[in-house]
Amino acid sequence: MTARLDPLAAAPSLMKEWHRASLAIASSLDPALAELIEIRSSQINGCANCINMHSTYARERGETEQRIYLLSAWREAPCYTDRERAALGWTEALTRISEGHTHEAAYVALKDHFTEEERVKLTLMINIINGWNRIAVGFGGFVDPAAVKAANEKASNKAAAA
Repeated sequence: MTARLDPLAAAPSLMKEWHRASLAIASSLDPALAELIEIRSSQINGCANCINMHSTYARERGETEQRIYLLSAWREAPCYTDRERAALGWTEALTRISEGHTHEAAYVALKDHFTEEERVKLTLMINIINGWNRIAVGFGGFVDPAAVKAANEKASNKAAAA
């Protein structure tokens, strides 16, 4: 795939802020759960870039191949916790919100496993990954996960030093 546009070059200050917000939101959640959310949303949105990137990061954090491969069928796979299932259900409900407002059952399950603050964090994470999916798919982006990881670490180090 050939990139249609490099959003980082076209709007650098806004993209840096988007990236900064992304890192802050992702760091507010359990990293393993964040990766599952990011992979599942990216699968729904057909974002090869983000599926590749977050599957790579999930493996680096110790996620098993089985759980990564079964993520698109998480309802039928016995390898996810009830808490993960609640988060994945909420991820699907919000990612597919245009298909109908049937997210009430997902929210009830979410309330059983997450505090109010955690629900906000999850919702922000789902919004961020959906945004990244749209940027990558819309502009034809596909990047090496190692390059993104290096950029994230650089940004985190700058933020910590400030």
